[in-house]
Amino acid sequence: MTRWLTKEQQAHWRSWITASRVLNEQLSRELQEKHGLTITDYQILVRLSESENRANRMSDLANLTLLSRSRLSHQIDRMEAAGLVSREVCHDDRRGQLAVLTNAGMKALVAAAPDHVEGVRKHFVDLLTDAEYKALGNAAKKIADHLDGL
Repeated sequence: MTRWLTKEQQAHWRSWITASRVLNEQLSRELQEKHGLTITDYQILVRLSESENRANRMSDLANLTLLSRSRLSHQIDRMEAAGLVSREVCHDDRRGQLAVLTNAGMKALVAAAPDHVEGVRKHFVDLLTDAEYKALGNAAKKIADHLDGL
């Protein structure tokens, strides 16, 4: 038997879907307009900047960025053409490839980060009270942990 959502649950669910999609689009639009980066570019640059030697195996980077390997490969091709990243052979496994953050990529990230953080604050963090933000964070972690276990 299907446990249908109540009207209130349905309203919350739809608000969550709209907010998450529109927020991502807004942040991406702002990065594109100000820095020529998409939100996916930015996410990859951040992950590489946090990695040892500013490099990560492509398969690991796909998992970290929640992208399919195919989509990540196309994204890295585009970013490599722009000089933001390079590809190198993985020394541990000659079949694997590393995505490496270039100096130009790091400069682009450093330039974009203040504007991105301001957008995150303006469109997300500062709209909530500390208690709401904490509750949302706890709820999102609970959902992510559940989904990660599937």
